[in-house]
Amino acid sequence: MAKGLLPRVWVKKSFFFQARISFVRVKYLFLTWLTVLVGSWVLYVQYSAYTELCRGHECKNAICDKYRRGIIDGSACTSLCDKETLYLGRCLSTLTNNQVYTGGWGEHSGIIRCNLGEVVHYELGDEPEPRREALLFDKPTRGTSVEKFKEMVLNHLKSKLGEQANLGSLVSQILSVADGNRDGRVSLPEARSAWALLQMNEVLLGLLLQDHGHTPRLLGFCGDLYMTERVPYGPLYGFSLPWPLVSWVPGGLQRTMDQWFTPSWPRKVKISMGLLELVEDIFHGTYGSFLICDFAAAHFGYTDRHELRLTNTRVVVPEDEFRRTMRALKCETDADCVYGADCRTSCDLSERRCREETVQPNLAKACSTLKDYLLHGAPSEMREELERQLYACMALRGNAGQMNMEHSLILNNLKALLWRQISHTKDS
Repeated sequence: MAKGLLPRVWVKKSFFFQARISFVRVKYLFLTWLTVLVGSWVLYVQYSAYTELCRGHECKNAICDKYRRGIIDGSACTSLCDKETLYLGRCLSTLTNNQVYTGGWGEHSGIIRCNLGEVVHYELGDEPEPRREALLFDKPTRGTSVEKFKEMVLNHLKSKLGEQANLGSLVSQILSVADGNRDGRVSLPEARSAWALLQMNEVLLGLLLQDHGHTPRLLGFCGDLYMTERVPYGPLYGFSLPWPLVSWVPGGLQRTMDQWFTPSWPRKVKISMGLLELVEDIFHGTYGSFLICDFAAAHFGYTDRHELRLTNTRVVVPEDEFRRTMRALKCETDADCVYGADCRTSCDLSERRCREETVQPNLAKACSTLKDYLLHGAPSEMREELERQLYACMALRGNAGQMNMEHSLILNNLKALLWRQISHTKDS
C-alpha cells in the first residue's frame, strides 16, 4: 500500500510544482506587459510634449521665408538661411511660442531664441489651421527715412525708459547693431528686424546691460530670431531636482544640497561681487533705474572666469514702467500689489490702489539670495561680520527715509569686506 501511495504523492507534488511555475510565469508575463505598457505611455507623453514644445524648424522656416522674400535681414540671416553655418542644437524650450535652443555659429556657441506666433490647438480628426503669426515685420513701412526711423526708436525708448538724458547715444548704438552687414547704412529689411527685436523687453534690456558685462552678448539676429553667447555655468548655485522628487525633498535639505554644487569660497566671492555690481549699475544708472523682479538662482550664471551673468533679462523691468503698472492696479490687500515674482508695493486702502514705491529694493533681495551662498564655507575670522552686514542689507526697505544714502553705505561696506578677502588672490 505504501508503494501505491508513492506515485500518487509524486504526481501531486509534480502537479503543484508545475502549477506554481505556470503562476510565476503568468505573473512575470503580466508584469513585463505592464512595464512595456507604462513605458510606452511615458515615452509617448514625453515625445508629445517634446514635439509640442520644440518647434525650432518652424521658426527657422518662417524666418528664412521672410528673408528670401526681402522682408527682413540681419547679421545672422545669410549664415542661417543660405550657408547654414548657424544651426539649432538641443531644445531648451519651456513655452511653445518662445523657442529656445542651444546653437553654434562658426567658432561661437550660444543660445538661440525665436518667437512663434500663437499656436492653434486642434482635436484629432480636424484639419489643422494655419499658425497665426504676430504682425511683427510691418514696421517701418516702405519709404521711411533713416531720420524717421531714429525718431521711431527714440519714442519707443521713451515709452519704455521714460525721459532720460542719454537716449540719443542709445539710439545710435541700436542703429549700429541694426546694420547687420556693416555697410554703414541701415536698409529697410534690417530696420524691420531691429524694430521687431526692440518690441521684446529682454532684448532691449540685454543691450542696455551688456556693455557692463552683466548679460550675455548679442551675437547676431535675423528678424526676431537672435543668438546670444552661451554662459557655461548655471544656475548660480544648486541643481534642479527631477520633478517627481521635488515634493519629497524638504526645503532645508534642498538648500543644503544646493551648496554642494558651488565653486570654492573665493570664487563665490568674485561671483557675488558681480551680482552686487549689477545691482549698483541698475540703481540710478545711465538709462534710469531698473528693478529685478525675480532673484532666483536659476536666472543667473557665471563664466569660466567666474564673472556673473544675468541669463534671463525678462526678470528686469524699468522703474518707470513698474510705477505706471502699479499705479493702475486696484487692490484690497498688499497681496494684490505684486509685479513678477517678488516686486511688491503696499495697498493704499483709502484709494484701493497700489502705491508706486517698492517695499524691498534690489540690494535687499540680492543679499537674501547671497546669504546662504556666501556664509557656507566663509572663513571663521570674518563670518560673524559678514553675517551682520548681510542681515543689515536684507533689512533695507525701499520706502524708508534716506534710503539712497543707506543703500550706498551698505553696498560699499559689503563690497569692501568681500574685496579684502580676495584682493590678494588670483580670483581678484
